Amino acid sequence: MRVRVEELAAIVGARHVVTEDVPARHTQDLWGSDRVGHASVVVRPGSAAEVAAVLALCDAHRQPVVVQGGMTGLVSGAVPGADEVVLSTERLDAVSPVDVAGRTVTAGAGATLAAVQDSAAQHGFLLPIDLASKGSATIGGCVATNAGGVNVVGFGMTRQHVRSLEVALADGRVLTLSTPLVKDNAGMDLKHLFIGSEGLLGVVTKATLGLQPGALSRTGAFVALEDVDAALGLLNTLQRKLPGAVTAFEVMWDDAYRTLEPTGIRLPLPFGHPLYALVECRGADPEGDAERLAAAVDGFADSLLDAAVASNAGELAAFWAARERIPAEILRMQPLFGFDVSVPARELAKCLAAMRVELELSWPAVKLLVFGHLGDDNVHIAVITGETTRERKPEVEHIVYRLVTESGGSISAEHGVGFEKRSFLGYTRSAGEIALMTQLKELLDPRGILNRDRMIPWGGER
Repeated sequence: MRVRVEELAAIVGARHVVTEDVPARHTQDLWGSDRVGHASVVVRPGSAAEVAAVLALCDAHRQPVVVQGGMTGLVSGAVPGADEVVLSTERLDAVSPVDVAGRTVTAGAGATLAAVQDSAAQHGFLLPIDLASKGSATIGGCVATNAGGVNVVGFGMTRQHVRSLEVALADGRVLTLSTPLVKDNAGMDLKHLFIGSEGLLGVVTKATLGLQPGALSRTGAFVALEDVDAALGLLNTLQRKLPGAVTAFEVMWDDAYRTLEPTGIRLPLPFGHPLYALVECRGADPEGDAERLAAAVDGFADSLLDAAVASNAGELAAFWAARERIPAEILRMQPLFGFDVSVPARELAKCLAAMRVELELSWPAVKLLVFGHLGDDNVHIAVITGETTRERKPEVEHIVYRLVTESGGSISAEHGVGFEKRSFLGYTRSAGEIALMTQLKELLDPRGILNRDRMIPWGGER
C-alpha cells in the first residue's frame, strides 16, 4: 500500500478507515461472481470534500483506488485487488427534499435506489429506474453503470433521468456538471462522460434526478405466445392502443419459466407454452385502465395461446413475483454461465437458435434458460453445460458474445464491462472507440488510479 492508514484517517476519521475484519460484502459482487477480491483498506468518506481529499492523496502517491456502491453488479467492476484502497460511498447517503416544482430529487452516491424512490413517492412522484436489487443498489452505481431495469421500455435508462452530477476527479477537483434544468445547452453536457463510465473517469458523489408523475393505477397481463414475433406484435399493439401507458414488457422462455415448478409459487399461467410475457401499464383511471388493457389484449387474442389480466393489485403482484423469482431459481443451478446482453428484437430468435446449435456441438446436454426485457432488446441468458466445473467458461463466452455481435447486439446490456467482459469489449466496440476511451481515461486520470484495469486495460505507470 502506497498511502498510510494514518493519512486516510486524518481525512475521514479513524473509525471510517477499516483495516481489520473487513466485511465480506467488500470483496465480491452481492450476487456472486468468479472473482473474489481482497480488501485490505476500506475508506468511507462522508462528503464530496473528503472524497476529493482521499483521491488527491492517492493520486499523489499513485495509489490505485476502487470505488464501491451497493456491490450489486455482475461484472466484478468493484471487486478489489489486494493493492487497492476501497473507497466506499456508503456514507454519502443523504437524500435532499424533493423539489416539487422542478420535479427533481438530489441524492448522494451512497443512497439506495429504494430510499430515493420512497422519497419521491411521498410527493406523488416516480423515479422510473427500477431494479430487483433496489434495496442495495446505490444511486452512484446506477449512474456509473447507466443502469436499466424493468421500466426501460417506458422510461429509458438511467441516463434519461440524470439532470446534473457532482463528480470528484482523480486529482481532487470537485465539479458540478450541468444544472437541474430540463433544457440547458450552454456548452457541452459533460455529465454524460461519467454516466456509464464505471468509475474510470471520476467518482460520482451526488446526482440530481428528474421525476415522473406517479401513476394512480397499475394494471398488468400475463400471456402465453408462440414466438418472439408474436410477443413483438403484442407489444406494438399495446403501445398503439394504449399510448404512453406500457412501462414494462418482460418475457420468459418456457425453460426459464419451468424453473418455478418446484417452488410452489402461484403461477399466472400453466407450463407448456413456448413463450410468456408480462406487461405492465400505468395510468390515471383506476376503474377504466384495467378494462382498456383487457380490451387491448382481447383484440390480440388470435395470436395468444393463453392470457390472464390482473383484476387487482394482488394479482399483478403475483405476476411480478413469478417473474422476479426466476433469476434466483436459475442461480441454484450451478455451475452456470450468465449473460446480460442486447440483441435486436428482429434477430433474437435466430440468434438464440444458432447459439443453441453451436453450444450443443460441444455440450450435447446444454440448457439455455432465457428471460428479459424484450421491449428494450435486453435478454438474460443462462447457459448450463452439464459439466461440473467452470474451466471452459472462455469457450462458452466466445460462442455467446460472437453470435450476439454477429446479430448486431451488444455484449453488455446492463451492469457494464468491469473485469468480466473486458477481454470481449472489442466484440462490440471498434478499435477507434476503445482508443478514444483510453485517451479520455489518460486525460482525466493520467496516473490511472481509478478502477484500474476495469473495462479497458491500464497501460502502466506514468
